Amino acid sequence: MVPESPLPVRHVTSGGIRVYTVTVPAFPHLPTNTFLIVRGDPERPDYIALVDVGGSHEGSIAALSAGLEAVRTEHGEAWSWETLSRIIITHPHPDHVAGLPFVRTLTTAPLAAFHTAVPTIEHPQARRDAQLAGIEAQLTWAGIPPDSDYATRLRRRAGNLLLPSGVRVDTPLHDGDVLDDVFTVIHTPGHEGSQICLRVDDVLLSADHLLPHNSPPLMPERMQPGAGLTHYLASLGRIEALEGVTVALGGHDGPMSQWRERIGALRSRYADKLEGVLEAAGEPQTIHDLMHAVNPRLKAVQALLLLDQTGALAEYLAARGDLTETRRGDGAALYLRSTSQA
Repeated sequence: MVPESPLPVRHVTSGGIRVYTVTVPAFPHLPTNTFLIVRGDPERPDYIALVDVGGSHEGSIAALSAGLEAVRTEHGEAWSWETLSRIIITHPHPDHVAGLPFVRTLTTAPLAAFHTAVPTIEHPQARRDAQLAGIEAQLTWAGIPPDSDYATRLRRRAGNLLLPSGVRVDTPLHDGDVLDDVFTVIHTPGHEGSQICLRVDDVLLSADHLLPHNSPPLMPERMQPGAGLTHYLASLGRIEALEGVTVALGGHDGPMSQWRERIGALRSRYADKLEGVLEAAGEPQTIHDLMHAVNPRLKAVQALLLLDQTGALAEYLAARGDLTETRRGDGAALYLRSTSQA
């Protein structure tokens, strides 16, 4: 039995475009927002776009179908898969992109994604092969014992497919593009190197870059081009500079009317995290050791994300000169607080 999802929530932009948030269970414990954007007369829309598509499992697909149907029945929007104008992916993570093969069976609407995401979406097997080829070097760098549970789980993650099969991207996007005279494309790397936010009049679809309750998971840039804290903080600055945005709608959870305050809170949160890593690095530490030192009450379910995050924090501090990176005999990176920070 598929859990009941909330009814779509509507926001109307300053230009009269309707933005419907359709929440789906992309993973069992991770609801993800997809968005249906409708322009024109509700009885005869002249433009309809679907932004993000949720996961590939049956519950996510069923919730997406039910939510989009509710846009028609509850809000009177005469949309259909046959009249869909566009599909857009904000970033190639499975909770946002894995439902694409299913959606492609229902519509021929052209697909758009940031240009650096195109190979990943079209050839997910190649991405998995590259991840598997590099995983042992990453385990060594982070100082993770090769026979540990962490190593087993990271190898398993590296072997996951992003989406069940590749889907052709019709429109590669670039920063600053205006797509279909509706969306302004804003490249916001950090959480994912090819992530974009989309502005529709005074509404910002902020993907996983800006979320109301959580800081987005970060990987070090050495593991993924465009990832990492340096990119993330710079991208926060790009969003913060926007004028005229009244609400931000993230890839998870509810709307953010006080989105500037949320950016300030995220900056403070990362400053605290960085301070914690600096404090723990009074003697040479691996990423694995730093993670445990900074997170003494670590729960197993958080471990992989916190390993990624600790690597991103240490990488940022080393680039800033606050940590010194050396190598242990086995190849593990060791981080030590620099003398200027002692």
